[in-house]
Amino acid sequence: MATQAEDRSLSELVSDVTGEIATLFRKEVELARAETSEQISKAAKAGAMLGAAAVVGLLTLILLAFAAAWGLSEVVPEGVAFLIVGLVFGLVAAVLASAGKKKIASVSPMPEQTVQTVKADVQVAKDSFSRGVK
Repeated sequence: MATQAEDRSLSELVSDVTGEIATLFRKEVELARAETSEQISKAAKAGAMLGAAAVVGLLTLILLAFAAAWGLSEVVPEGVAFLIVGLVFGLVAAVLASAGKKKIASVSPMPEQTVQTVKADVQVAKDSFSRGVK
């Protein structure tokens, strides 16, 4: 007694496989889009943090540096006071830049999950094809 799969012609089987591969490809593209969109969102947030850090750093430098340096100039010479204040604000800017850099480093532009599933799909297809050829 022959099964339904044995009764089907080679062209029908190839047509089915082609349709399933097309469906699989569409699903993989959808997954890649979702994963990439998530990474872009992370990068945008990190960029916003860096931009905010730059604006805050600049405003802080402009508004407080002169006040702090003039206040400090009551204790030490004016040039030394401005140098000390400049070094302090430089340190703050370095800390903010480091935090933003760490945030950007966590962003991965490669859709890792999609790459893994495509590799698995290719292996399954190879295994299925090799079983079907025998």
